[in-house]
Amino acid sequence: MTSETILLVEDNEDDVFAFKWALRKALVSKPIQVVTDGRRAISYLGGDNEFVDREQFPVPFMVFLDLKLPYVNGHEVLEWIRKQPQYREMPVVILSGSDEDRDHKRAHENGANGYLVKPVSPETLSRVITSFCGN
Repeated sequence: MTSETILLVEDNEDDVFAFKWALRKALVSKPIQVVTDGRRAISYLGGDNEFVDREQFPVPFMVFLDLKLPYVNGHEVLEWIRKQPQYREMPVVILSGSDEDRDHKRAHENGANGYLVKPVSPETLSRVITSFCGN
């Protein structure tokens, strides 16, 4: 069962802070869960290890995914997500410092629903979230 939770996969504390600030500034009041590497993102989505309690770690309705992550990179996480039948339609938005064409292309080919280059403005973040959840 999907919740109102946003999953942010980001290893940089400053970027996590900026994302949360942008959410508040955009008046988006969705709960947020943060994981700091690709392995933990897959564990979270799979409900494995410390993420087995879905009351505490609900299935997100959308994912914001950095590309440059420890252990498993964002492209690999996106590929994993799209191979899971229950997550094929889940909105995944890349949130990356890279504006390279090859990253845009690979993300699109792997099924990303959007690609934002950091830092992202509150207005842009609000528009993206609203387009997927309606509020």
